[in-house]
Parts: sequence; structure tokens; C-alpha cells
Amino acid sequence: MEELLTGLRAAGEPTRLRLLAILARSELTVTELTQILRQSQPRVSRHLKLMCEAGLLDRFREGSWVFYRRAHAGAGAKLAGLLTGLMPAGDAAIARDLERLEAVRAGRAERAAEFFRANAEQWNRIRSLYVPEAEVEAALLDLGARHKVGTLVDLGTGTGRILELVGPQAETGIGIDLSPEMLGFARAHLEQNGIEHCSVRQGDLYDLPLQDETADLVTLHQVLHYLDDPAAAVVEAARVLKPDGRLLIADFAPHDLDFLREEQAHRRLGFAEDEVKSWLAQAGLDLKDVRELPPGGGETAKLTVVIYAADKPGAGATEKRHAGEKQLRGVQG
Repeated sequence: MEELLTGLRAAGEPTRLRLLAILARSELTVTELTQILRQSQPRVSRHLKLMCEAGLLDRFREGSWVFYRRAHAGAGAKLAGLLTGLMPAGDAAIARDLERLEAVRAGRAERAAEFFRANAEQWNRIRSLYVPEAEVEAALLDLGARHKVGTLVDLGTGTGRILELVGPQAETGIGIDLSPEMLGFARAHLEQNGIEHCSVRQGDLYDLPLQDETADLVTLHQVLHYLDDPAAAVVEAARVLKPDGRLLIADFAPHDLDFLREEQAHRRLGFAEDEVKSWLAQAGLDLKDVRELPPGGGETAKLTVVIYAADKPGAGATEKRHAGEKQLRGVQG
């Protein structure tokens, strides 16, 4: 009861209700919120602090910036969702706020487009080296098909394409990336496509800003070849998987295109299947499927994409395995 009353007191003010309406649609910085609300930064910051303490909003840092969004978990998130749904659609103040929000989004989209134009040539060159991306995505969707995906986590989210692709199957989605530039692009991309239940965060793939066993599906799409220690990233991905959750890895088979080291910052020139299998075993995951997608036609297409699907054992399977190990030790003793 006290938690509910705290949330109601935190929301019970006109500006805070406007903040809920805005932050239900987008994740924004204080600076962007002051532009929308036409209020001073100290005043907006005080409102945000109170609402975060009440669990109505989530706060997360991205470099020197701090973003806010309507909470996605907990009692505060449920209350925030209920209050947002009750807000009158024709309210004049909220309508003006949403018009200004669209202006902020348009600015983001333009900056993202500039970033994409600056990098499109190198991205297109990489894509020309392997099977069309649509085939890779179709295989990912097939292997990731679950009866229910509560939380999707996309590691090294880049442009946010996997969130866009797999997100419709999930109740909520989170993309993690270290690059502020890529996060800015992904954020604008998701907003342009109306994917409001997915968001992005800055984070280290070796130390994810997520609690244990919170994800139903984790994806690593063309990420591991950039990392110094891909095995550690797989272990960390397994940590955040729920029992019976699934990890999908899409990356290259071993190749000899050495120019990718210098031009594209690839740390590894693909991975042998046995190597990836050893990482999955080390992480306590059970390999369920491996799919190879050979390069398509053309002389430049030289990369084979391999997709691995591995599951985290459920609680029952873990207990059964431990019991078997205990029985074996007794026999050996």
C-alpha cells in the first residue's frame, strides 16, 4: 500500500503527468525534456528525481548524458502504465508536448542519417561478402521462435536492427552497445519505426547492466569478431539468461580476409565451430542447433555465416544433473 501511495504522490502533479506521457513514448535527456516542457532544467530535474525514486521512471547513463524513460518493471511501472492510459487524448498541454517531442525526434533522425551516410559504404561492403542479410535474419527468426519471449536482449545492438526484427515477438526489448554514435542511430531508428517497447542502453558486454536471469532471449549478431575476449562475452550473456532461455550467436566461420582487421577493426577472422561450442559449454549452455549459410553468388562473396542456438538448462534439468553427479560420486567412492 505504501509503495502505491508513494507512486501516486509522485505522479500527482501536472508537470509530472506530462513527463509520464512524454517518456512513455521516448527516452530523453533532461535537456531535451526542458525543450519540450519549456521549463528550467533544475525544476525538471527535481521532478525526474522524485519520479525515479518512486519507481515510475528508469534513469540510465550513456557517457556524459543521462536518459530517462517510463519504467518497464516493478510496481511503479504498472502504475505508470495505468496512469498513462488514463490521460485524456485531447489534453491541450500534452498535445503541445507531443508536437515538440516530434521536433526533437526529427533532429535525432537527421543526426542518425548523417552518421549512416558517413558509414554506409563500409557497411555495404561487408554485406557484399556474405549471403544476403535477409537470409541470415530469416534463420535467426526461425531459431529464435519461442512460444513466449518476455524480455529480449540484443548485445552489440548497433543500428538496432535485431530489436526491430525480433522485437515484435517480445514483451520488451533492450539493446546494449558501447558506442554512443551507434546508440543514437538505433534510438532514432526504433522511434521512426514506432517500436516503443524496445530501448537501448550503453553498456560493456563483459559487464552487462542487467541482473541475473532476466532475459528470455539473448542475441549476439555479428559482434564476437570485434571482441578481445569473445568467450567472456558468451559467459556474461549466459548469466542474464533465464532458465530455459535461449542464446543466438551469428558470426563468421574462419576466413582469410585479412583486410577486415585494418579497415573494419575485426579482432578475429571468424571462429571454428569447436571453439564456439567450447564457449557455450563453459557458459553452462546446451547447444541445440548450428546452421551454416554459405556465401551467395559473386566473386567477392567469401564469408560463411554460422548461427548457433543454445539453451540455458531449466531448474529441473539442473537439479537432475546435480543429483546424477552426486550419485556418480557415491558410486566412485
